[in-house]
Amino acid sequence: MNVIDQLLDTISKKGAAYATLIDPDKKNDTTIESSVAAANESDVDALFVGGSLMMDGRYTERVKRIKDAARIPVIFFPGGVGQLNSHYDAMLFMSVISGRNPHYLIGEQVIAAPVVKDLGIETIATGYMILDGGAGSTVEFMSGTRPIPMNRPDIAVAHALAGQYLGMELIYLEAGSGAKKPVEVDIIKQVNEAVDIPLIVGGGIRTPTAAAERVAAGAAIIVTGTVIEKNLSLMKEFADAIHWKKL
Repeated sequence: MNVIDQLLDTISKKGAAYATLIDPDKKNDTTIESSVAAANESDVDALFVGGSLMMDGRYTERVKRIKDAARIPVIFFPGGVGQLNSHYDAMLFMSVISGRNPHYLIGEQVIAAPVVKDLGIETIATGYMILDGGAGSTVEFMSGTRPIPMNRPDIAVAHALAGQYLGMELIYLEAGSGAKKPVEVDIIKQVNEAVDIPLIVGGGIRTPTAAAERVAAGAAIIVTGTVIEKNLSLMKEFADAIHWKKL
């Protein structure tokens, strides 16, 4: 079974899936194995691996360490074509559909496509939408993209529908790493009611209760990052809150 089918099967069986984001930058060099071990033991469904800015040249080495330790799918969360390597089970082949910067709509994807084919990585077409989490996220700065205001669910709905009609398999609603506030429940609810494909929601989700609220609003995959880096023991609490269908 390929990775997208595994995720969809998890969503069907558990109500929603839980992914933990690991940033393989040098600031996390000493915690990679402990983070993966905690995910393996905490009912996490997948590892998203990536970051917008790498501060040394050991990215590929760290991804290999993650892959070697993981017992769950390792999915590339792209920060740039230079982060591609053979140690992923799949990748979110993302287009920043909320922005107007052509390089991140299609340019980076064209550069990456031949490398992806050569490496044989499974691709999951994903429409990536940046929402204003109030913190001025790294991805917002690096992509030169203005975020969608949280008080404009109509704008979010229109972009998500466009992503679906362009053939995306997933829509990713992103408030950004370290966001002061996560994607609003009302936006998730309205986007979920409008589209027929699963929603990933991440950024600024700091408590299991906040995660459960977003699942109830329609999120199919919840992603946590910063909060888990600070407290690995929270993973199981998040997993229990997100997996509302108890097996």
